[in-house]
Amino acid sequence: MARRPLPRILSSGSAQLARSREIARTAADSATDVLHPLITITRGLRQLAATAARKWAATPKDRRGPALFLIVGCGLVVVLIPYGPLVALISVMAAAAWKGRVRTPVRTGPDEAETGRLQALYEALVPYFSVAEDPAPLFAHGGEWSKAFSGYEFDGNGRLTRLSVKYPAYFTDGESESRARIEKLLHAKSGRGREYLFSWDEEGNQLVMSVLPALPTSIAAQRFVTVPGETVLGFTDADAVQRTVPVTEGEETRDAPPVVWRTGPRSTEPHLLVVGEPGSGATTLLRSIALQALQHGDVLIIEGSGTGEYACLTGRTGVLALECGLAGALAALEWAAHETERRLIAANRARQAGHPVPEDTKRPLWILLDRPSILGHLAAADGDTDPQQLLQVPLRHGRAAHVTVVVAEQFDSLDALTEAVRTHTRARVVLGPATLEQVESVLGVEPHTTPTTEVPSGRGYARLGTGSVLRLQVPATPDPYDETTSEAHRQAVLDLLPERLERVEAAAPDPVPAEG
Repeated sequence: MARRPLPRILSSGSAQLARSREIARTAADSATDVLHPLITITRGLRQLAATAARKWAATPKDRRGPALFLIVGCGLVVVLIPYGPLVALISVMAAAAWKGRVRTPVRTGPDEAETGRLQALYEALVPYFSVAEDPAPLFAHGGEWSKAFSGYEFDGNGRLTRLSVKYPAYFTDGESESRARIEKLLHAKSGRGREYLFSWDEEGNQLVMSVLPALPTSIAAQRFVTVPGETVLGFTDADAVQRTVPVTEGEETRDAPPVVWRTGPRSTEPHLLVVGEPGSGATTLLRSIALQALQHGDVLIIEGSGTGEYACLTGRTGVLALECGLAGALAALEWAAHETERRLIAANRARQAGHPVPEDTKRPLWILLDRPSILGHLAAADGDTDPQQLLQVPLRHGRAAHVTVVVAEQFDSLDALTEAVRTHTRARVVLGPATLEQVESVLGVEPHTTPTTEVPSGRGYARLGTGSVLRLQVPATPDPYDETTSEAHRQAVLDLLPERLERVEAAAPDPVPAEG
């Protein structure tokens, strides 16, 4: 007859004892409720007050005034009618008695299925957190998982949502390879398809794994509360940034944590590189940047794919040019290089003469280049100049001249980017499904979360300079001419478009009569 290991017997006995205590506590609470109805009513009043406080906190600020007026009006009606206060008091007491009649049992430990998951996870970590020379190993086959897991939480489906792991001091947590092995194991054992955050405390030898909620995709393009020189790339987790901006979702307004990119002469990340697969939302991000840039500056758009994704901006105020062909792109970028030089020379001469810098040199100029590798291949086939070569002057001197360059490219064409683009685009964004290696190749470091294989359009990561990697969700900014776009998102983009330019066509000269 096979004998069960002693630790497993102790663990099972502890779980049964905890369940027995929980049943006894529930029975005692029920007896207390029968003997003391006042306790039940008091508990119900406390729960009703907490519910009212939560609903009041969730009410938008612009609706609190009418709601308070309605409450006061109802109170006056109750006071004025005969026996109104008495009926209201009886109704509140009855609702409180019904609300507090059953006390929610407090769980004192995991159930049998959850205990099995924790034990299996503990056994899987033994080869990574133990060595043969350790006289008292924290992780050992058949050991007690409660000594290593100081905290845990499960969702309604019995899957882990949070886990605190204490590991030995000799574990090489300073090496990225060692941490990656542990994160990969925990990700696989805790359930795929979710995004996990791993927080390593090297000083306390503690690892906290938590499941991150999905970022909302319902925020559409709109006028964000920013100052000139600030661009909202998207939105991230509330604890990742120290700022919020009011946003409108449908008919409600709430505060959301944005990823703000600052440009201009004082910016340390004056240019941006966006990388993603087809359908990842890179064009959506560039369209969102263009709509925000047109509030205070001019925009020059070069679309290498030629699919007409920016057709809604054609002929709008502030849009200097929208080029899809190679010849037009070369001419527009050559003008942008000369304009950058002109601004630098004009500003330098004004400073030397002691005069203010001319206003035309301070108006922001944005150069949006989508898929430059396609134009580069066409230029190589025709023997022309690669359009990226004309970006060297705006990239090197654009910060001082109020010129900002945004480049969007796909993963399979990153090798086609020039050294100037790679060096001067210190703000980076990765969108769409990507591996940790792909994210690290663009951002320079791996994210602290685990990328998922299926993500909505506009979901990814952002890193501004040497800052931390942030999760990102781009605001919905679709092409308003796309028939598959929802009416709400289409109208949101149309409301942000500048007015069309009034074109004055020159009168055609009268034809010269032919000599007969």
